[in-house]
Amino acid sequence: MAGIPHDHYEPKSGGEKWLHSRLPIVGLLYDTLFIPTPKNLNWMWIWGIVLTFTLVMQIATGVVLVMHYTPHVDMAFASVEHIMRDVNGGHMIRYFHQNGASLFFVAVYLHMFRSLYYGSYKAPREVTWVIGILMFVLMMGTAFMGYVLPWGQMSFHGTAVITGLFGAIPFIGESIQTWLLGASAVGQPALNRFFSLHYLLPFVLLGLTIVHIWAFHTTGNNNPTGVEVRRTSKEEAQKDTLPFWPYFVIKDLFALAIILAVFMAIVGFMPNYLGHPDNYITANPLATPSHIVPEWYFLPFYAILRAFTADVWVVMLVDWISFGIIDAKFFGVLAMFGAIIVMALAPWLDTSSVRSGRYRPMFKWWFALLVVDFIVLMWVGAMPAEGIYPYISLIGSAYWFGYFLILLPLLGVIEKPTTPPSTIEADFNDHYGDTAVKGGSAAPTPAE
Repeated sequence: MAGIPHDHYEPKSGGEKWLHSRLPIVGLLYDTLFIPTPKNLNWMWIWGIVLTFTLVMQIATGVVLVMHYTPHVDMAFASVEHIMRDVNGGHMIRYFHQNGASLFFVAVYLHMFRSLYYGSYKAPREVTWVIGILMFVLMMGTAFMGYVLPWGQMSFHGTAVITGLFGAIPFIGESIQTWLLGASAVGQPALNRFFSLHYLLPFVLLGLTIVHIWAFHTTGNNNPTGVEVRRTSKEEAQKDTLPFWPYFVIKDLFALAIILAVFMAIVGFMPNYLGHPDNYITANPLATPSHIVPEWYFLPFYAILRAFTADVWVVMLVDWISFGIIDAKFFGVLAMFGAIIVMALAPWLDTSSVRSGRYRPMFKWWFALLVVDFIVLMWVGAMPAEGIYPYISLIGSAYWFGYFLILLPLLGVIEKPTTPPSTIEADFNDHYGDTAVKGGSAAPTPAE
């Protein structure tokens, strides 16, 4: 698909022409800053800048923390306490980093559900969506490895539980688990591995972020209507778009300032609210916590992992068909990763010809139920695996897979969507009036 027609950077001075012919970095920055952006974007399009800012903040604070951290099983916990008590500003840097992970996942979940609702994964943005899912998986791995580093009770025993999942893989699981840990049990080799990877993976994530931005700059941004920017001429494209600078940069920075105000309030007044008390006790291999629970952002997938027990009929059926190769534990692992894979397959599972959920009356209700389901899974993931909670997890897991594998393909066939606007300009004028003029906006007159 051709890019949106717009004015490109043209070097004027001799120095600019010399640099542009050898390293067109100014042209790249110009095209990024002044890229035509659909002018009807709403507040749900702010999460990209929040994620980018948070990633940079996590890398910056992580670099400072690693200067004072000691990756040794006998000294890791004490080194974290040293950062908190003895390093100038160390407690704030650690709290920024610790709560920054939560901000990261709040933003990414809202970013992903926005994309799912407005159909941002549909053609021609399938590759952009898949890259985003890869970034999400990388985020989860990075966050898990970072949670190990304080070497508290929950860090140690949580590592044993999560790495033990790989041991459930038939035939090769034990070898993979030993390879991950560098030993037969959680200890110094595992801490070394997770420390090095936790330091490395954010830079890989930064590289994928650049590719992700490049991908949607190539295809253009989606928008709430799902209608594409007109590309027949520069004049028509300008009616549908505004330059990213200054309009959307100022809007994003305003939203970022509000979010950071809330973030600073949490860091300043309740920095340990999302942490687990057991992780403020040094790791003891001989004393297992009564209830091992991961960080809140892993809880929905942790609930799916635990939902498929040996007495669930589908688990029993698969176990029988596979002659016992796929038991309940391995089935839970497959379900946990499968919950992410079905999201990655959304571009091919959604059969609707209409992109945006705004014009899909049946889809709206099922999507709203998906959001509720995700929150319920997050809640039940923190509960003990006893009583009624496993049944709630099973129902929630069934709906998660049913939404992607059954409802998305089926709705595209049976649903009668309403008609989207013919152009982005028409949608903008419907909401704000025909006030847009080249270079800005004019207030409507009384006659209008």
